[in-house]
Amino acid sequence: MPELSAALLFATGAATGLVGAMLGLGGGVFLVPLLTLALGVPIRAAIAASLISVIATASASATVNLNRGLVNMRLGLVLEVATSVGGLMGGLAASRLTQRQLFLTFGITLAVMGVLMAARSGKRNVIADLDVDPGVLGGRIREGEKTYVYRVKRLPVAMSSSLAAGAVSGLLGLGGGIIKVPVLNTFCGIPIRVAAATSTFMIGVTAAASAFLYWSRGDVALGLTAAVCLGALPGSLLGAHLSERVNARYLKLLMAVVLLVVAVRMALEGR
Repeated sequence: MPELSAALLFATGAATGLVGAMLGLGGGVFLVPLLTLALGVPIRAAIAASLISVIATASASATVNLNRGLVNMRLGLVLEVATSVGGLMGGLAASRLTQRQLFLTFGITLAVMGVLMAARSGKRNVIADLDVDPGVLGGRIREGEKTYVYRVKRLPVAMSSSLAAGAVSGLLGLGGGIIKVPVLNTFCGIPIRVAAATSTFMIGVTAAASAFLYWSRGDVALGLTAAVCLGALPGSLLGAHLSERVNARYLKLLMAVVLLVVAVRMALEGR
């Protein structure tokens, strides 16, 4: 484990927490590459630190999103069952993969999700007619002075993606939002802000389901993890507040670009 200053780790956690909360990805998608590629932290220690950081940041930013009415509680609780099971599966599988396989899995997952978000950047999942019934799991979202309705489509797809998201969370320390947000927005009719906020609400439980496995294997570096978490908390709170001020299309494009750039870098590292 390299010698790293607490200030540098604090700043890294703050930056990844801010962007992760804005996009509903939990920050792990940025934290793991930064720790491994830029700071030389072993990937298993980086994943463990990311999972614990995700628990802290998700809990903080979820409160902001709940107050703004963006979290779909009913949908989140339904999907969390599949996500938690997937988190345990991914945590167990991580011990069987080599470092090269982890890098390649990380890169491929990010690339696929980045393409999905780029393809959907100009489309919206809202209905202007407020008389439309949102259904059992749907809801309403307020944007500026207008209120819109949205309906949940293809629930089996949402459940399957949540199982996969949990597995990726436990395997790569990403929190699962990297899969849930693009799939919920692209295939299931959920507006990007609701998908991101609901994902953030779920992320803490998902990460907790697999974090204890990394702890039991001795992968958690306490000093590194503590410094990252302390930075990620204020960063995630700021990111949750800023997300409301950014145009939904720009959020999608930002997510797509970031995912594709990080995907290429991580895949190259795993060659």
